[in-house]
Amino acid sequence: MQLNFEIKGQGLPILCLHGHPGSAQAMSVFTNHLSKRFLTIAPDLRGYGRSRVKHNFAMSDHLDDLEALLDANNVQDCLLLGWSLGGILALELALRNPQRYRGLILIATSAYPRGNHPPVQWHDLLYTGIAGIVNWIVPSWSWNINTFGSRSLFRYLLGEQTPEAYRYLATEAIPAYFQTSAMAQRALNQALKQGYNRLDDLPQISQPCLVLAGDRDCHITAESSQQMADQLPNSQWHCYANRAHLFPWEIPQIMLADLDAWLEQHQTVWFDE
Repeated sequence: MQLNFEIKGQGLPILCLHGHPGSAQAMSVFTNHLSKRFLTIAPDLRGYGRSRVKHNFAMSDHLDDLEALLDANNVQDCLLLGWSLGGILALELALRNPQRYRGLILIATSAYPRGNHPPVQWHDLLYTGIAGIVNWIVPSWSWNINTFGSRSLFRYLLGEQTPEAYRYLATEAIPAYFQTSAMAQRALNQALKQGYNRLDDLPQISQPCLVLAGDRDCHITAESSQQMADQLPNSQWHCYANRAHLFPWEIPQIMLADLDAWLEQHQTVWFDE
């Protein structure tokens, strides 16, 4: 299918892939910065954002969609950046066609994802709903963060309940949540039931890889991210202390500085080709 996507900047292309739930808009923490030096392409995956669907699909359909998107935009090769589910799709694209991708930036993800999320109680859902709605109406309101946010499921997504992170939740996470289709949720659930482990295949990916994680991530643990980094032949690994799954929204300046340093380290090779 034809995906809705946002394209910014010019230069070496970077395909930016969101997680679940997510959208192209939810990748703005990356695209607004990287588009100053690169051409960023951020799609709404099938069943997410404005890439609407009417029928069920499989996770592998995302790969076909993304390759078609690159073809339609005459992108012969590019970098891949993926957050959570987007990182798994980035790995799959690189394993499917390694010559097309110059490097991978893998955020809060793993080739063998494992979590340690505590059981969800009814009051977790109640506080999350209240905190999300109030934060959508009055973003970053400290009273809401302290009263409801800190007792909601956001406490597992964020290492610290910061106003900056709650601004991203209001402007990008909440809209993405409501735009995520039942078919997308169903496709993910089916994939989770089948299990996923690509650790043994990672030596095939020789391109430079940057792996970033938060040490308090209970959705995809830092240990599983590090295990992936250890299996990638040409990877750099960094883990942020006291940060969780949404750490790009908690510490954007720090994370982007680390990302810039890695890009600077490798850009001579990329631009000389």
